[in-house]
Order: sequence, then C-alpha cells, then structure tokens
Amino acid sequence: MRFSLSWLADYVDLGEGLELETDPAGRHSTRRITEAAQRKASQIGEKLTSVGLAVEGYPVQTFDGGGRAASGAGEPGLEVEVTSNRPDCMCHLGLARELAVALESTLRPPSIPLYGSLSSDGSSGAVVLEDPEGCPRYVARVIRGLKVGPSPEWLRRRLESIGQRSINNVVDATNFVLWEMGQPLHAFDLGTLPGGEVRVRRARAGERLVTLDGKERELDPEVLVIADRERAIAIAGVMGGLATEVTAATTDLLLESAHFDQRRIRIAAKRLGLHTDASHRFERGADFGVCDEASRRCAALLAELAGGVVEEPAVDAVARRPRPVAWRLAGADLARFTGADVDASSIERVLSGLGFAPRAAGDGLWEGEVPPWRAADFEPRRPRPATAAPAGAPGEAYPQDLYEEVLRHVGFARVAPTLPGLGGVDAGVNPGHALRGRVQRALAGLGFAEGIHYAFHDQAADDRLPVVVRAGAPLALANPLSERYAILRRSLVPNLVAAAEFNARHGAPGVRLFEVGRLFPGGAAEEIEAVAAVAGGPAGGPWDGPAPCDLLGLKGIFDALLAELPAGPFEARASELPGVTPGTGAQWLAPGNLVVGWFGRVASADVPFELFAGELLLSRLAVEPRPRRVVAPSRLPSVRADLTLTHPLDLAWSVLAAAIDAAPDPRRVGFRIKDRYRGEGVPAGAVATTITFEYNAGERSLTQDEVNESQSRLAAELERRFGVAREEPR
Repeated sequence: MRFSLSWLADYVDLGEGLELETDPAGRHSTRRITEAAQRKASQIGEKLTSVGLAVEGYPVQTFDGGGRAASGAGEPGLEVEVTSNRPDCMCHLGLARELAVALESTLRPPSIPLYGSLSSDGSSGAVVLEDPEGCPRYVARVIRGLKVGPSPEWLRRRLESIGQRSINNVVDATNFVLWEMGQPLHAFDLGTLPGGEVRVRRARAGERLVTLDGKERELDPEVLVIADRERAIAIAGVMGGLATEVTAATTDLLLESAHFDQRRIRIAAKRLGLHTDASHRFERGADFGVCDEASRRCAALLAELAGGVVEEPAVDAVARRPRPVAWRLAGADLARFTGADVDASSIERVLSGLGFAPRAAGDGLWEGEVPPWRAADFEPRRPRPATAAPAGAPGEAYPQDLYEEVLRHVGFARVAPTLPGLGGVDAGVNPGHALRGRVQRALAGLGFAEGIHYAFHDQAADDRLPVVVRAGAPLALANPLSERYAILRRSLVPNLVAAAEFNARHGAPGVRLFEVGRLFPGGAAEEIEAVAAVAGGPAGGPWDGPAPCDLLGLKGIFDALLAELPAGPFEARASELPGVTPGTGAQWLAPGNLVVGWFGRVASADVPFELFAGELLLSRLAVEPRPRRVVAPSRLPSVRADLTLTHPLDLAWSVLAAAIDAAPDPRRVGFRIKDRYRGEGVPAGAVATTITFEYNAGERSLTQDEVNESQSRLAAELERRFGVAREEPR
C-alpha cells in the first residue's frame, strides 16, 4: 500500500528534512524532493519495518500547480506491506499511530465536529437491518444543498500522491476519509431513494444490479446488499450501484458509514469477481467503533468542499455490539517469557500510544481493553468448559499478544537468542506413531530411502498389483488433480514402482525405496497403516562392492524388519499374485491364515533390472511393546558346526527353522542356512540343506564333546521328523 509522508505529517511530527509547507487549515504538503527528504523517508521506513510494517519502496509522486503529474514539485511516499491481520494500518492515521510510538512522539488526530445522532436497533425507521449478522451497525447521515464539482488542489494532491484518481469533491471526500481513518464510506444521491429509507438485506435469487463500473451483475442470497423499499442499490461493502450514483445534478445525499461482516463481504467479492479498497478492508476486519466518527469527519469535509448543510440527527442503527476483549499484562511475566527486562515506563508508553489505555492493577501489573481498531488481531482465549464465561462477558486476550505489542516497539533485539527449555512432551505416547518411527528407522538402517507420495493413483494402478484388503470399489475423488490421481490408494506399491521407474529413467543403476502410509480399502472400511518397499539393481559402493537384490534378498529385508519390531510369527506361503512374475510371489500369513502382506517380482516394471516389491499391513501386526534387550557378547570365541539334512523339496524353511527353535539348547546361540543342494547323491524330490550352528557357553570355553553332543541330539530330532541328517566333519 502506498502512503504519503506529508499526509502522515498531519498526524505526527516526523522531524526535520521534509521541508513541509502548511496551508491555513493546517494541512501539510511538500514542494521539493530533496536529498534530505529522501533520507527522512528512509529513516521513517526503517522505523516502520522494525515494528513489523515492512517498507518495500520509496515512491515519489510529482505534480504541477494543478495537482497533475509533472517534473519539479513532488510528494515522497512509502510502499508498505500491511499484513492482513493489521487492517488498522491500512490508513494514514493508523500508520501514524505506530510512527508516533516508534518515534516517541504524540499522535495528532484530526479535529472532528460533534453532530447529533439518533440511536436505534435497526428494526424500523430510516435504516432497517434485515440481516444483523451481516451488518451489525449502519450510520446514515444526510447532507443537503451541496454542489458537486472539482476538488480543491490540496485534496487532489492528497489522493494522487497515493495513486488515487480525483473524481469530484463528494467522491474524493469519501476516499480521503477512507485513506485517513480506514473506514469505507459511500454516498447515495438522496433523490433516488424513495422516502430516504435504506435496508440492509440478502439479495433475492436472480436479483440484478448495475454497479458503478457499468456492468450488470446477477446476485444471489449469499450476497449482502443495500436496498431501498423495492430494489438493491449497492453491493454492501464492495461497490455502489449506478442508479443511485452521485452526479453533477445531485444536491442532497445520504452518507453511509457501516460495519459489515468479514465473511459476508469476502463471499460477495469472490462470487462477483470484485476487489475494491472497501472490500479489501472489510474482508480483513474494519473498526466497529469508528463508523460515526468517520461519518462526521466526511460530513464536515462535504460542508467545507461542497457547501452542504449537515442534517441532524443522523441515524446510528446498532443491531449488536462486538464482544469486548480485556487484557492483562504483568511485567514479571513479560520478563520471564522473553528473558529481557522492560521497564514499567516503556510498557506504559507503548500501550498508551497504541490505544490500549493501560490501567494500573498492582505493582508491575496493568489491565485494560483491546481498542476496537485492533479487534481483528486479538483472538480471545477459549475458555475451559468448566469456566465458560456468561454471554456478553468480555473475552480475555492471550498475554503473548500484549508481549508482542511491547516488544515490537522496545525492540526484539532486547530478547536474547536462546533455545527454549523443553520440560517433556505435552501429550502422551501414540503407539501408532511409535511403530511408524521404528519401521522408518529400521528400513533406513537397512539401506532404503523413504519416499512420500500422494494418497491417490489411477484405476489401472489399483488393478495392476496385489491389494491385500479390498472392501468394495475403491474410493473415487469427485474433483481429482488429474486422471493419475483419481482414486484413493489401496496399496503403496504402485507409486513406489513409478518412483523406481522415474529413478531408472534418470540413470539410477538400482533403487531401494520404502514408504509408510495409510491405505483406503474402499466402502466404509477404516484406513489401514502399511509399509511397502521396492528394490532392484545393484546397491553399494566401490568399498563394499555392488550387490544386486533378488527375491530372497527382499524377503530377508522384511524378515529383518519383523525381527526388529518384533512381530510374528509369520509364514511366507507361495502364491500366484496379479502383476507378479509366476513362481516369485508369496503372501505373509499370520496365525489363523490371516493375510498381512505379500512380496514378489514386479512383472511389468519399466526398469533395466529385476524389480522386487512387497507390502505389510502394520495395522494387522501383533507387535510386542517390549523394551529392547541388549546382551553383551561373550569374551570367548564361539564354535561353529554344520549339519546337512536331506528332506522333501516342499518342506519350507520356516517349518524347519521352527523345529530347531522348538528344540532348545542353552549352548546354541544361533543358526543360519548355508547351502541347498539338488543333484547327484540326493534322491529325486528331495533337497540337501546345510545349516550352520553357533555354540557358546558364555563365561567358559566349550569342549568338543559338548558341541558333538548338542549336534547329535539335534540331528536325531530333525531326522526323526523330516528326513536323513548328517553331521559334517569338523
């Protein structure tokens, strides 16, 4: 937003450097843009930026004697980024209030005459508020006998210095007050209003209005309008209507100064594709308390500029008043919160200058009410259910909001850059989050990188690969980002496969990716937490050498993950799965043959290497929440011994491993498969599996006889159950 320095100087002493001239009415203007003036603009800009109103530029508007742009004379200005939570600074008086505090000066508000007004509730009379939620306050003031014409030079210069176009003395007066006090105003030709009555209501379905820009607009009941007894005459808070426009023939007018609901104005502006200076302010929260004051200010200007007579009393219709917000600030709490000591005089000076009117409530304690022009920026605390405030009672501001007001002006540099102390967590431990973290850490430790994708894919992806849980048709999006994201995913694998293909196209020799996320089985079924992984191609570097991934390698990754959680026991059972190369697919089965996942080789992946994928439903894993137990290794070396078992080919390794675990031996600390052999010396339909066993007695050395005894006992048990066992020579 653009602001004029000489206009700001009307309300606050900006110091030396601007070479200001003053007219008989006390209005300031500049005649030359000097180097000193530019330095002053820069100084003012630094002050405003330091208090949170970033100045982004220093535009200069030049004029000739008639207020038109020319070279020579000019007005220095400021381009200020006013954030949406500070509508009070979208005017010169609001910005001057901040400057007065920053410069430790005094605000000089304009002198405004006191005209009489008649209060009403808006249910009847000259102003009827049919929608009190959309318009809680409406001030209507009549000015008669005025003459519409060009504005004087000072007013043209004021508006043109901030990029506004001068129209006539009536419209310019309303725009001047808008940019001075922040309150949008609108003037209606009183002669076009039957009986001089206005109504604030919702538009009727199909109702039409030609706005001031000459366009006919179709309205609907979501749009708030100003109407006479028969028709809509303006879009409330956005733009007036052409039928009631002030023209050169206008002699009497009705001046509107109202407060409109932010949401209602935002809806109307968006639906009609309009954005005006008025809607910009109402959408962000205008000042409820300034309506009558701004109306009196504009009426006095119209009497001065157009020779009008202000009719008294005005109508001030108030359907409801906003809930006041009380505040309380303790100097000790401010010091504890910031770690900086701020003296009491500085606290009082800042809060008084910003309009918070602090009252002493004890030693180092102040209280008061948030001024109405800051109401949009101070959300009251939410009361606890047991201590809910009675209806109409003042709200309570968060003390941190008051801390910010003080610190903005005494300087954030007073706050030491220290890290906050953490005294524990605010919430309890979420088992689901803890499980997800363990899965992520385990797979990252196994060399996998985490992928994060949208929770959508297309129908073809849903059909291409296995889905563990299907509950009817997949959930389709009513308005998807594209056809690629048409349904909610029922598997994490399709997006991971697409990521692997993307990496391969960009030169990656291999991929190791995983993702943890939610699945949506369809219908009314609840979401399911799952983990999926894809792997293919070589992995490793020049030190350890590249190692390709195969089906058993991926199974080993999932085995390691399940052991890390720990969860189980699970059985991997060979299965024919859609989209998986025949002979490579398997399902993970929990006790009771409950399917909890799958793995296999992806049949149709567009990559120059074999790609393997798998998925586990974390929601179905019986994870034991036991603490991790660390066992110190023995100081003495272990003894390893091999045993070869010739058994039927269809005997699963999981069954064999379970049988070994079921024959406990305190000296056996581990075992692993070493080799599987089919060929000469092995009967048809059988396989010779060699298993390596590790023995250790902890704090003493084992004897060979002890190892032989353990091996012989285990060999006899395995031979009894599965086939022919043969101890390998040691």
